[in-house]
Amino acid sequence: MTSAEAKPVRRGRPRSGETEQAILDSAYRIMASAGLAAASIDAIARDSGVSRMTIYKWWPTREALLIDAFLRQASAMLPLPDKGDPLLRLRKHASAYVEALNGDFGKVQLAVVAECIAGTGSAKIFSGRYLALRRDIAVGIIKAGQKDGSIISPEPAGDLYDRIYGTLFYQYVFGFRSLTRDYAEKLVASVLTKK
Repeated sequence: MTSAEAKPVRRGRPRSGETEQAILDSAYRIMASAGLAAASIDAIARDSGVSRMTIYKWWPTREALLIDAFLRQASAMLPLPDKGDPLLRLRKHASAYVEALNGDFGKVQLAVVAECIAGTGSAKIFSGRYLALRRDIAVGIIKAGQKDGSIISPEPAGDLYDRIYGTLFYQYVFGFRSLTRDYAEKLVASVLTKK
């Protein structure tokens, strides 16, 4: 057997970043404009100009595709900077999160979370690929602030993160208050600067 014969044969074309972006953009756009129910694989294929076969080859389920579309948008809209004053970074991030919640992003996030809770197993996908990752980054920022003294609260960093973002999401979902950027920044300051 020659070395060429011994190499494993790859099936199909490699995944194209441009095609993947078109699919994810279409999925998010449909969710934001027409709702989650309208974001079928057929609709996404038509809108993106990509075959259903390609979509099914890359995503095992519709839920997985919708989660990825949401995650891509969240990463673009709500980056967590890795440099700068920890308290300031979290205030800006929470403020941007509130602004996003008040737009299409909020509707899409709520729909995707609801779908994940209802769909068997997909809640773990959402948690693992979005919440856990972003939570870990923010918890690291809080710990860095506790170490340098810019964050005064001695409580565990994970609990502090949950108090901020859990509060904002809970208030958004149930409409207990009109969320503003100013409110988000004050919430971050009150949670992180109290002894």
